[in-house]
Amino acid sequence: MIKIQILGMGCAKCARLYAAVETAAKELGIEYEMEKVDDIDRITERGVMMTPALVINDEVKFAGRVPSLEDLKKIILAAK
Repeated sequence: MIKIQILGMGCAKCARLYAAVETAAKELGIEYEMEKVDDIDRITERGVMMTPALVINDEVKFAGRVPSLEDLKKIILAAK
């Protein structure tokens, strides 16, 4: 099972990233657990200074943008 975290304070981009990652994971048919992290201390502990950010299996994959659905699928598959 893949552990996915979306780091962000609740902005529109954060919501878009959450929805896009959920769609990508469902379309891939993988087992996953998703968590939204909005605690600023937990976000900065990971070295993230721009949100939204995507963390898969405790590794920050990117921050500050919302990639395309296809790019998200590639990122998720590479983390399996």
